[in-house]
Amino acid sequence: MGYHVSMMADSTSRWAEALREISGRLAEMPADSGYPAYLGARLASFYERAGRARCLGNPPRQGSVSIIGAVSPPGGDFSDPVTSATLSIVQVFWGLDKKLAQRKHFPSVNWLISYSRYLRALEPHYERLHPEFPALRSRAREILQEEEELAEIVQLVGKASLAEADKVTLEVAKLLKDDFLQQNGYSSYDRFCPFYKTVGMLQNMVTFYELARHAVEAAAPGEHRVTWATIRESLGDILYKLSAMKFKDPVKDGEANITAAFAQLNEEMQAAFRNLED
Repeated sequence: MGYHVSMMADSTSRWAEALREISGRLAEMPADSGYPAYLGARLASFYERAGRARCLGNPPRQGSVSIIGAVSPPGGDFSDPVTSATLSIVQVFWGLDKKLAQRKHFPSVNWLISYSRYLRALEPHYERLHPEFPALRSRAREILQEEEELAEIVQLVGKASLAEADKVTLEVAKLLKDDFLQQNGYSSYDRFCPFYKTVGMLQNMVTFYELARHAVEAAAPGEHRVTWATIRESLGDILYKLSAMKFKDPVKDGEANITAAFAQLNEEMQAAFRNLED
């Protein structure tokens, strides 16, 4: 019929458990964890329904089917047969995190376990529009990964014992999580984010991180050493503007105004850190 259809499957894990019970009643040869040996083929036949199709008619129309399948691994074990078979078929995995949802962080997608295998396929698109985006994305992921490792140290010995560069990592990671990754779907400014706004926000946050790290690492130890406390006190207005970037409304403000405001903030950051180091 030429429609665009989205299918939500919640959850394929329960469907696979039912398949295991039926297979057992039929006395079929069990495979891993009692699931039938054809589990992967059955999952593939479901997910491979997704795609574009040219529908016959006058005139002919293009239709598409997209599938979002939810797997619920027992105890969060992503090595169970259903999850393993699913990950071998699909190319994008969103890891939903219960702890993020409990903290009212939405969308509650865990940025460390989620992944996409379409990155290389999208490189020509990024090169045409924003060639700096892949490097920014990788740097932001590194910051979040470092913050995850530092969080364990903080729980043991406290934040005060960390090096100043590590304190910068913690604070910028918090900025990324609260003001970049977290979205309010009921707001006019945050319910969707065009690509230029995504790149502009990420560029300013990563630039602030690089400048802050350089400031605390390059300063000689002594009375006038630059610390995170110094940066927070001297550049409080910059930190506020970084947090307020998400409030730019793509519809009301427009691409030109938002891009210009982000570029001006970047220049202000550069000048503020030069003055701080001087």
